[in-house]
Amino acid sequence: MTAARTCGSGGGVILAIETSCDETSAAVVRGGKEVLSNLVSSQVETHRRFGGVVPEIASRKHVESITLMMEQAVAESGLSLKDVDAVAVTQGPGLVGSLLVGLAAAKALALALDVPLIGTHHIAGHIYANRLIGEMLYPAVALVVSGGHTELVVLEREGSFRIIGRTRDDAVGEAYDKVARALNFPYPGGPHIDRLAMEADDVNELPRAWLEPESYDFSFSGLKSAVLAEINKARMKGEPPMRPALARGFQESVIDVLVTKALRAAEEFGARQLLLCGGVAANRGLRGTLTAACEARGLPLLIPPLSLCTDNAAMIGAAAHLKWVRGEFTPLDAKADPLLSLEAWSVKD
Repeated sequence: MTAARTCGSGGGVILAIETSCDETSAAVVRGGKEVLSNLVSSQVETHRRFGGVVPEIASRKHVESITLMMEQAVAESGLSLKDVDAVAVTQGPGLVGSLLVGLAAAKALALALDVPLIGTHHIAGHIYANRLIGEMLYPAVALVVSGGHTELVVLEREGSFRIIGRTRDDAVGEAYDKVARALNFPYPGGPHIDRLAMEADDVNELPRAWLEPESYDFSFSGLKSAVLAEINKARMKGEPPMRPALARGFQESVIDVLVTKALRAAEEFGARQLLLCGGVAANRGLRGTLTAACEARGLPLLIPPLSLCTDNAAMIGAAAHLKWVRGEFTPLDAKADPLLSLEAWSVKD
């Protein structure tokens, strides 16, 4: 590789690739903040018939579209491949077959262009999607809520991640999908529950799992079981379940625990800012409640727009820039890592 393209100086034009699950995405991001293009090809319609993501089908769909997505991302950026300073790709966590497709494409392109490869952590991408909309202040606390992750992360400085709480069973997104399935909503179920909860006049009060008094961990399997118990109780009486009231009760329970623990963490760790990130950050109930709570406490809050909440390559480009400016690159023999550690991915300085 040429010295000019491995020094990590300058704005840094990064071609980013995201294929961790069932979205194929490619983007061009300049300076870690400026999105020049961000294309996403969703597989929702393909997987809906199965009620969830089928890993083998997901990886095959990535193979079909990844090359075209990269070409279109560069074309829509107004730049050319010769302007690319590095290629970033989600290295983990995620579905191993899906990760492999993106990683193989990124390696090939980085080798062909003679530019560095930057293997990037998927959750770091979700967190640094916030950098695409505003200045990030440190120390900060990030509430990560997605299909497979529910975590509280402390960022004491730029690019430094410390997980202080995580789910012990179902992630928020998984709980939403399972409850939605029980209420006969199609996949993905989260938006249906959110809509019904926002429209409901009545509420079926459901329990909150606070766990130990000082714990920042989460648990949603008991809440899911409580919803199923209410559904079964109604069926035993020969009555249809009150879907709006159940959806509202479920959502209020989830939001109460998430918001309470996030605010407590922000206070304990002296956060100058709270960050909401992940696919479930698109939930209107969560966004509204957290916004009101932060305003009442005078705590700055960043929430990405809906287009940057779900999986996308622009967020990978934003996170990869942390490594670019420090010259921390990934060898071309790197492997996909479905269990990649967020804390280990932190920048070195």
